[in-house]
Formats: sequence, structure tokens, C-alpha cells
Amino acid sequence: MNRLNRDTIIAVILLLLVGFFTYTSFAIKTPVFEKLAPGQMGPGFWPRIILTGLGIMGLIYLFQSIISPPPPAEKRRGLVGWYRHYKNPIWCFAIFAAFLTIIPVLGMLLSGLVFVFTLMSMLGPKDGAAIKRHILTTLGTVGGMWFIFACLLEVQLPKGSLTGAFDEWLLVNVCGIVSSIGELFANVGPSCSILLASVWGVER
Repeated sequence: MNRLNRDTIIAVILLLLVGFFTYTSFAIKTPVFEKLAPGQMGPGFWPRIILTGLGIMGLIYLFQSIISPPPPAEKRRGLVGWYRHYKNPIWCFAIFAAFLTIIPVLGMLLSGLVFVFTLMSMLGPKDGAAIKRHILTTLGTVGGMWFIFACLLEVQLPKGSLTGAFDEWLLVNVCGIVSSIGELFANVGPSCSILLASVWGVER
């Protein structure tokens, strides 16, 4: 059996934190939300979704640390070797911290676009074709999530101090178009049903 290593300890601590935060998410109470939206998903639902993903990744991390432990520190050639070994997670945390910092300035949508594109470009290939794929993937994933939360679920996402007007314009126009299309289908649907029923009755 492999000896206890630093990654195993970190994985166990992360899993304990995920368990603690999951437990506390059930205690989130917002009387205003319950009054405005009775019977809807509680405010702790989405945090638990995220924590579930973190828990799964924490378990994978734990199993990897047991099956394939990291090399001893003396084989990493000091601080430089340690940085090379953990370079990707270090940059991921740094970019995520920058993402949280710019949300109040650029808002959720633009900050998310910058975050995902930067992360993909840092971790993945950097040739011209890859950059195009990164752009398309970023627009599809971040734009799709923004559309689901902002328009379909009507979640009030953070707006930026510099981009507040743009965020509001986008919200009104994009979600307004979707709402108009939905109302159109809602009005056309019964009319088509009545028309088809009338035609069917005449033919018979």
C-alpha cells in the first residue's frame, strides 16, 4: 500500500470541506425568496449542484493520489521543480481568482467569456485552429449558460460597473425576443388546432 502523501491529505481536506458546505447549504433560508417564489427550487439547490461536482473531482483526486502518488520533493528539484509539477493547477487558481475579481467590473457574462477562453488557451493548444475552437466553445458554453439562467430561469446575474448598460440591453433584447417567440407559439398553437379540427370536420 502506498504511504500517506501530501496529495492524499489535501484530497481528504477538500472532501471534508465539500461535505461541510453541503451540510450548511440546507440551512440557507431566505424568507423573501420563499414568499416571492413558493414551491420553487430553494437557494441552496445550485450550490449543492456545484458541490456535487467538486465532490466527484475530489474523490478522483483522492484515488489518483493513492494509486499514483506524486514523486518525493527531492526528485522535483526544489521550488522550480515543484512549480513545474503543479503549474497547471496554480494557474487555474490564479485565473479563477482574477475571474472573481473582474466580475464586479465586467459582469458575469463578459467575465465568464474571458475566464473560459483564457483557461482553454492556457491549458490547451495555441495554434490558429485551436484558438478558433476555443472562441466557439467559449461562446457556446458561456453564452448558453447565460441564456439558460438569465432568460429561461430568470436568475439575476451580476452586472458589471463598466458594462451594466450593455448587460441590461442584452438582457432586455435577447430575453425579450425569446419571450415574444414563446408568446407567438402560445397564440398560434390553439389557432392551428382549431383550424385543423375544422378542416378535419369538413372533410368528414
